[in-house]
Amino acid sequence: MRIIMHALDNFKLTGEKSLRIIADVLMVNGAVIAALALRYFYLVAFEVESSDRYTRIFWTYVSGYRSSAWLLTLICLVVFFASGFYSYGRRYAGRYKALIVAQAVSLSFLLFGFFSYFFGKTLDLPRGALIISWLLTTALLIASRVWSLLWRKMVRAERMLMEQPQAQKEGIVLVIGGAGYIGSALLPKLLEKGYRVRLLDLLLYGTEPIQDSLDHPNLEVVRADFRHVDKVVECMRGVDSVIHLGAIVGDPACALDQELTIEINLMATRMIAEVAKGSGVSRFIFASTCSVYGANDELLDEHSVLNPVSLYARSKIASEQVLRSMANDQFAPTFLRFGTIYGLSGRTRFDLVANLLTAQAIVNNEITVFGGDQWRPFLHVDDAALAVLKTLEAPLEQVCNESFNVGSDAQNFTIMQVGEMVNRLVPAAKLIDMGADGDRRNYRVNFDKIHRTLRFTPQWTLDQGIQQVIEVIASGKVTDFRDAKYSNVKFLNEVGSNQLISRVNGWPYELMKEPPRRRATDRLNLGIVTPQVETLELSTETAS
Repeated sequence: MRIIMHALDNFKLTGEKSLRIIADVLMVNGAVIAALALRYFYLVAFEVESSDRYTRIFWTYVSGYRSSAWLLTLICLVVFFASGFYSYGRRYAGRYKALIVAQAVSLSFLLFGFFSYFFGKTLDLPRGALIISWLLTTALLIASRVWSLLWRKMVRAERMLMEQPQAQKEGIVLVIGGAGYIGSALLPKLLEKGYRVRLLDLLLYGTEPIQDSLDHPNLEVVRADFRHVDKVVECMRGVDSVIHLGAIVGDPACALDQELTIEINLMATRMIAEVAKGSGVSRFIFASTCSVYGANDELLDEHSVLNPVSLYARSKIASEQVLRSMANDQFAPTFLRFGTIYGLSGRTRFDLVANLLTAQAIVNNEITVFGGDQWRPFLHVDDAALAVLKTLEAPLEQVCNESFNVGSDAQNFTIMQVGEMVNRLVPAAKLIDMGADGDRRNYRVNFDKIHRTLRFTPQWTLDQGIQQVIEVIASGKVTDFRDAKYSNVKFLNEVGSNQLISRVNGWPYELMKEPPRRRATDRLNLGIVTPQVETLELSTETAS
C-alpha cells in the first residue's frame, strides 16, 4: 500500500508539473507541424508543378495532423510519464537524462507507427514528415532539459552571490593574529558587539591571551600559520571582513631574521589580500604603524612624506602599497597606523617604552631613559582595539583605501616626558637620563583625520595606562616582567624563532613546513631594500 501511495503521490499534478506537461505537448505538436511544413515546402519546390495540387496537399496535411496529432500526443505523454519525466524517477534524474529522453521519444513514435499501420487511412501522416517530427521532438525535448538545468544552476549561483553577504556572511569577521597584543584586546569587543569571529593564529604564546573568550559560542579558533594559502582559503569561507594584525612587530624583533620578516610581514600579507579579494571580501583592515614616518621634526599627518628607518617600517609601507594597488569598488583596504602602544591586554608586553619604564621603576627603583628627546605618539592597547572596531563599523566609502593615524594629539610625548610621568607616579624610583640612543625615530603625529572621519577619541590617558601597569605588578599577577613571553624580541630570540622557521610536529596537525626563502630580487620587486638594522637596547624599544 505504501508503494502504491508513493506512486500516486508522484503522479499527483502540481503547478510545476502541469507547466512541464504543457511545454512537452507544445513541443511535440510544434515538431509535427514543423515537419509537415518542411515536407510541404519541399514538394512545392521540387516535385509538384500544379497549383491545384498545392492546395490539395495542404489540406491533406491539415487533415492528417487533425486525425493523428491527438494520438501521438497521448502516446508521448503516457511514455513520458512511464519514463519518469514528471515523477522524477531515478533513471530520469540521473546523469543520462538525455539518453532517457531520446529513448522515450523514439518509443512513442514507434508505438504511433504501429497504430498507424493497423488503422491505415485513419492516421494519415507522411512517413517523411513522421521521421522529421521524431528528430525535431527529440532535439527540442533534450534541448529544453539542458537549458532548464543550466538556467537553474545560473539562477542558483546568482542567488547565492546575492544572499551570501546578507544571510551567511553578515557579522562574520576573520581576525588574523587575533591572539596577539592588540588582537586579545579586540576579541572581547567584537564578541560583545555580536560579531561571529574566526581567529587565525599560530598561538605561539598559547591560548592564555584569549582564555576568557575561548568558550564563547560566536568564536572559532583556527590554530595555523597564516603563510599557508590552503589554511587562509579555508578560513576565508563565509567571511566579509578581514582584520589583519599578524606580523613580526617591533624593530629589534624584525632585525633578528630579515628574510623571515619580509616573508611574514609582506609576502603573507599580499597572499592573504589576494585570497580575500578572490573570495569576495569587501573590507580589509590592515595594522600598520606610525613608525613609517621615521625621523622627522615636523607635525605629521597621513599626507606627510614617509621616512622609514627600520625594516619593520619598510615592510609596513610595502604592504600598504601592495594593498592600495589591489583596491577597487569591491575590495576596500584600510590602513591603521598605530602609535606607540602601552597598557595591558590578554597578551601583555613589556618591550614597549611606557610599560617597560613603569616596570623598571617598581622592580628596580630606577627609570633608565635612552634618547629622551625623541617624540612618540602614545596609544593604549584598548584604544587601538577600539579604533579597529570603529573602522569595521564605518561606512565602506569612508574607509576604502584610506590611511588613519591612530592616537590623539594630547598623547604626543618625548621619551623623557614619559619617564617623568612614571617618576611622578612612582616617586621612590630614580630617573636616569642615559643620553642619546641608536634608535633614530622621532615623530609627532596629527590625529585629526581619524577623529573627524570615524569620531574616534581615545578613552585612556598615558597616566591611566601607567597606573594600570603599576597595579598589575603590585598585585603579583606579573611576577617577572623580564620573562621572554612579555617581549617579542626575547621570545623570538630564545623560544619562538625556530617555531616560525621550521615547525612543531607535536600539534594536532602539521602547521607549517620549512618556509621558502625569497631571493633579493623578489624583495626589490616589492619595493623592499633590506636595510642594515642595528640591534637596539631593550630599554629603548618603542615599536608600536
